[in-house]
Amino acid sequence: MAPYDGIVCNLVAWCPQLHILIAEDEAKTSAYLVKGLTENGFTVDTAADGRMALRLAQAHVYDAVVLDVMLPVLDGWSVVQALRAAGSRIPVLFLTARDRVEDRVRGLELGGDDYLVKPFAFSELLARLRSLLRRGSQFQSEVLRVADLVVDPVRHRAERAGQVLHLTPKEFALLAMLARSPGRALARVDIAESVWGFDFDTQTNVVDVAIGRLRAKVDAPFNCPLIHTVRSMGYVLEKR
Repeated sequence: MAPYDGIVCNLVAWCPQLHILIAEDEAKTSAYLVKGLTENGFTVDTAADGRMALRLAQAHVYDAVVLDVMLPVLDGWSVVQALRAAGSRIPVLFLTARDRVEDRVRGLELGGDDYLVKPFAFSELLARLRSLLRRGSQFQSEVLRVADLVVDPVRHRAERAGQVLHLTPKEFALLAMLARSPGRALARVDIAESVWGFDFDTQTNVVDVAIGRLRAKVDAPFNCPLIHTVRSMGYVLEKR
């Protein structure tokens, strides 16, 4: 990898407190990225495996994710798939040693926004990241609305009939996923893989329990329920 090339981009001037998640299991590369991005005005969190990266991305608001493909526990392909299935439009820059054309195509088709091959020049990564952040800013005002329910994925804020809903990170991720596809039935297997990041076991009721808790906050205090059960399949968010 090349040195930082003396690049200082003054990113803070146009977008203060930029928050980046780095998902990288190679300690030296992770430290290198943290040092370079911090020196350029970013706040940086790190994850050494895919499952932790997914959990962090679902629990916090990041401006972008720098994502390795060959991560332990859960690979980068699965991480970006789960984020996109849950409705997240956070910019994702794949950073990986996998340089085949097929890998690049796969990364972009799964929902990645850019693809940079190792070894890399830090100045190029910084330029690509800045470009992604500018492109991603057009989605920051997007708000999801279903009847009197309002879900703001960027601010991680949800309210119904003007009342703020106090949701856990998993509850918010679940609600956002439903709100991304109003009127469309979502299978339990898709919900489990997207929100929890694991293969769904038909013997577990984790999704049903989570839906029950979500209903207690989204539906119970109001006259018209929005979360409905689709028999033998899953759940749908809509006004009936």
